[in-house]
Amino acid sequence: MKRFWLLFSQSVTVLLAAYFVVVTLKPAWLDGRGVRSATVALIEAPASTATAIPPGSFRLAAQKSSSAVVSINTSKNARSGPHNADPWFRFFFGEQNNAPQVGLGSGVIVSADGYLLTNNHVVESADEIEVVLNDSRRATAKVIGTDPESDLAVLKIELDRLPVMVLGNSDSLQVGDQVLAIGNPFGVGQTVTSGIVSALGRNQLGINTFENFIQTDAAINPGNSGGALVDIDGNLLGINTAIYSRSGGSMGIGFAIPVSTAKLVLEGIVKDGQVTRGWIGVEPNELTPELAQTFGVTAKQGVIITGVLQNGPAALAGMKPGDVVTGVADREVRNVAELLSQVAALEPGTAAAFEVQRADGKTTLQVTPGVRPKSRQRAQ
Repeated sequence: MKRFWLLFSQSVTVLLAAYFVVVTLKPAWLDGRGVRSATVALIEAPASTATAIPPGSFRLAAQKSSSAVVSINTSKNARSGPHNADPWFRFFFGEQNNAPQVGLGSGVIVSADGYLLTNNHVVESADEIEVVLNDSRRATAKVIGTDPESDLAVLKIELDRLPVMVLGNSDSLQVGDQVLAIGNPFGVGQTVTSGIVSALGRNQLGINTFENFIQTDAAINPGNSGGALVDIDGNLLGINTAIYSRSGGSMGIGFAIPVSTAKLVLEGIVKDGQVTRGWIGVEPNELTPELAQTFGVTAKQGVIITGVLQNGPAALAGMKPGDVVTGVADREVRNVAELLSQVAALEPGTAAAFEVQRADGKTTLQVTPGVRPKSRQRAQ
């Protein structure tokens, strides 16, 4: 009995000592609030608020338009030189690099029939063109036609249930309007960037023959070429075509071809296989004080005509050297680039009103444009 009592006393002593240690060092073990069951009080937004569109978000515009923007992969087969098989040529110059060339770009689906708009420089000289949709579908594209003078190209793919971009009104754009640029920069995948319209009617950049660019600060990088510039409603405003950059990356100066120009090119290529532009046969120059004095005109704005092609459309309508064109078809003309674009947009064979200022006053001439010659020349 004495031995049992001694064992009991020792057990109680050990248990009390253990209890004291636990109470002192780990009291949470005794009330069930250990590390495993620890909780943090969080405040979460209601489900309805969490899914609401935040103020200023472009989510709807991006969702509406991004599905119609595609990635374009091009490849150009290696070209065998005439001396590549010559062993002496290889001995002196080494093996030439005959690997295929690949390129990346973007495009915009503008018709349920499968027509796409992109830049001419994206697909120029390509032997194979693959289009990758945002839903990962792939198709080989056929070139329907190109227009190097505007740097646009029309492609076609054969797929069902194609998403289509809604065409907006680029003529209503104003500086400061918000826009989104959508494309596939550097091949990383579809990317949406935002910005504003920085300027309109940019020209004399030496990029295209017909320049009337929308300038934007929305980030545009290599691979974005041929992608979409859209408004905050997700409607197409332009085709991204070029950037100003010293490093190859975006510096906040990008240029897009207005959708009004792209639409004319698309319709011309699909309907006639080529773009038909107006031509009146004149030699235009920027209006300078020296030229104004030479021809005796007092106009402060417009394009001065220094030469008129004999028996050309302008000559037949009565236009002559020294005339200052201030407007074409109810649209103002301020420089040579604007005159070039507006004359090119005229329908050959249909008379258009030209507002002209002369030394003896203002007049309106009805000029019936012809078809612009194929060769690139300055005469309009």
